[in-house]
Amino acid sequence: MSYQEMFFMFLGGLGIFLFGIKYLGDGLQKAAGNRLREILNRFTSTPFRAVLAGIIVTGLIQSSSGTTVLAVGLVSAGFMTLKQAIGVIMGANVGTTVTAFIIGFNLSEYALPIMGVGALLLFFTKRKSLQYLGQILFGFGALFFGLELMGSSMDPLKDLPQFNELMIRVSHLPILGVGIGTLLTMVLQSSSATIGILQQLYMQGSLGLTAALPILFGDNIGTTITAVIASLGASVAAKRTAASHVIFNLVGAVIFTLLLSPFTQVVLFLTDTFGLNPAMQIAFAHGLFNLSNLAIQFWFIPQIEIVVKKIIPGTEKNLNIRPTALSDSLIYTSPNMAIEQASNEVIQMGRYVLSALDAAKNFYLDPKNEWQEDVDQYEEAINRFDVELTEFLVKISTAELSELESQEQAMLMEFTKDFERMGDHCINIIRYIEESIDREERQRQKDKRNKKTSTRESYILYDEDLELLFDKVRKNIRDALTVLEDDDVELAEKMLEREKEINQLVDLLRSKYIRLMNAGEGRAGDSVVFIDISSNLERSSDRTLHIAKYILGNKYSFKADTKNFQYIETEDV
Repeated sequence: MSYQEMFFMFLGGLGIFLFGIKYLGDGLQKAAGNRLREILNRFTSTPFRAVLAGIIVTGLIQSSSGTTVLAVGLVSAGFMTLKQAIGVIMGANVGTTVTAFIIGFNLSEYALPIMGVGALLLFFTKRKSLQYLGQILFGFGALFFGLELMGSSMDPLKDLPQFNELMIRVSHLPILGVGIGTLLTMVLQSSSATIGILQQLYMQGSLGLTAALPILFGDNIGTTITAVIASLGASVAAKRTAASHVIFNLVGAVIFTLLLSPFTQVVLFLTDTFGLNPAMQIAFAHGLFNLSNLAIQFWFIPQIEIVVKKIIPGTEKNLNIRPTALSDSLIYTSPNMAIEQASNEVIQMGRYVLSALDAAKNFYLDPKNEWQEDVDQYEEAINRFDVELTEFLVKISTAELSELESQEQAMLMEFTKDFERMGDHCINIIRYIEESIDREERQRQKDKRNKKTSTRESYILYDEDLELLFDKVRKNIRDALTVLEDDDVELAEKMLEREKEINQLVDLLRSKYIRLMNAGEGRAGDSVVFIDISSNLERSSDRTLHIAKYILGNKYSFKADTKNFQYIETEDV
């Protein structure tokens, strides 16, 4: 076999292996009901539970990097503290050893039949559960088929003098092996792939245990690159989460590189005791390394938190975002209490909408990244509340409800969707402002190239009428929450009166900017931005009327008003 054929076979095998891991993980995630994010979100109240959650989720998605990225996202969104995320990261490093143990069983000769069965289930069954099983089996088979190709391509390496010389150097200089493992995992973006390659080389006798273990330690450092990339441009909390991942894995690699000789003796002892084959020997070494690292550093989670805060200074903004507090057990035992619980969470969802609108207004007045991040985080919370409340309210509809309870359930469903759309409008406003900033920056660059002096001092013209519109819409959302909480009929009437003022103000803004565009005054893009922002604010205010008119009851019919709101659904961006 030529070197070119070896390289192509290795590249193809690596591709199939990585595809197998990804496809297997996706199938397991779908079979688990796509609730893995919720496991991390809900079951991390103590460091020990956070570690367990990290182990479980990583075992299911077959990717410690994937779990760490989820943790970074949850910390960035305010759903998880840094201390909880450190526990999840520690657990993820243990969970990723599952792949090495799977590889250790060496099922390569059955790879193609397993893929065949998986393909049959994927393409010739209609039940989702069987299709997910087919995806799992196909990914499982592809994993071993890719390993077989990589193993065959690497077999001639043991006869290469240069490779043997490198492995001898690694045996005498463990830091070199750590560097190789780190670099390889950074390039492949998969610690499981690095471990798989290591197992194949060790099975073939291409390298000894003293050379394999340092590479294994370096593999854990390399896998941190994914979390680092995920945290770029994210919040301070997200950057600290990624830094804690680097510290945990780096400290572990340093400790066990220094203890390489006794660690090697322990691995050899386990090999003799359990009669391990070479691939399983590496799997046990990987598992022992991560478990031992967890056992050592678990007690220092508070200290790791302190260190990363010193390394990455800054104010960690706490938006006080929390998960929903909904109990399925109440639905059939006490539907009335379940509806009350849902009502409280709808109000909380509305508070997040109010905060998102405040952040959007702040971004309009002063376009700093922190305001944009706040809107993104609140929007993520709003969407999550929407999903969970909708599922909960649908379940309530299956219980025995009185006519009043049934009406309240239907109205809460409507209000949930109203608040979700208001959150979308806040995101739209941010996007319009960002487009204006980009357009203005392009114009500045063009003026600079043409050696013109820009007369504009700001990315967008300030308009006090638009700021007034922000304030009036905010008052309607705030009052809607009070009306929903206190059944305040008088306040509901005031909301209807304010809505007329809002509509008049929007008409004023539209006519003003259309007139400016027609007269050729200012930039046309500014007028479009103002019109788009005012439209989204108006639609947000329109949705608060659902609540006001529902509370007013006899005077205004909620159902009769459905037609008036239909255009909002079709025109929303």
